[in-house]
Formats: sequence, structure tokens, C-alpha cells
Amino acid sequence: MTINLGIDTALFEYICQSVENTPFYKMMGIYLTALGPGEAEIQLKATPQHTNPLGLLHGGVLMSIADAAMGNAIRSLGIKGVTADCSTSFIASASLDGLLQAKGKVVKAGKRLVFARAEVFSNGQMVADVKGTFANVGTIDPGEKSDQHG
Repeated sequence: MTINLGIDTALFEYICQSVENTPFYKMMGIYLTALGPGEAEIQLKATPQHTNPLGLLHGGVLMSIADAAMGNAIRSLGIKGVTADCSTSFIASASLDGLLQAKGKVVKAGKRLVFARAEVFSNGQMVADVKGTFANVGTIDPGEKSDQHG
């Protein structure tokens, strides 16, 4: 169940539907837990299928949930954004038997570029700090069919 932290109900429902129908999110096990104006929380249950050849949680998993958190924080403002640049600092290794949580927020939304940030946690411990730049490619119309992109 996703918590609405204060955005328009139609936009909230549109984003929730889109996230539920995004094939990549389904494959990864990514789900949305909270959405507010310029902020989003994403979670994922880490499993052995998320490991790299060393048996550790793959860094791409952390980057993916951070990107999803930032992208959906942007969408909560009614903006369609696509990732133009992303920088990740891995702070600690993530647990394979726990819950990953990414908290994304919009830092600045301009006409062409949107700047966002995300923190990723593993069982409550911060494991990654992420900064992203997104291209603003239009506005969301909640009345349209879900675009299935997060």
C-alpha cells in the first residue's frame, strides 16, 4: 500500500498504476511505498537473484532503486523526467537478507533540467548517496493512459 503524502489524488493514482505496471520494476521487485510533493520512497526485498559474481548485492540494484525514487519524486510534481546523468557513492555494502529503501527528493525543478537526490538504506543503514540530473520532457496528464514508465 502506497501512502499519499499530499499530492493530487488523480496524479497519485496515475503514478501508482504506472509503477505497478512497469515491467522493469516487476522484474526487480521494486515497489512504491510513499509519494509526496517532490518526494518518493521505493522499497525492494533483497534476494540472491540480486547478487553479483562475488555473491554480494549488485551495485546496479542500489542505483536502480535510487533512480526510481528520484524519477517518481519528479513525477509527483507532474513532470515527465528522464535520467540524463546519475552519480552514486557507495557507502557500505547492503545486506542480502533485508529490505532496501530509497528515499528520493527533488532538489530543483527547472524548465529543462530537474536535479534530484536519493539516499538508499539497507535494514536502516545508509548504503548509497545518489545525485541525478533529469531532462524535463513534458508534463503528466493523469487523464491519459498510464505511460508505464518510472
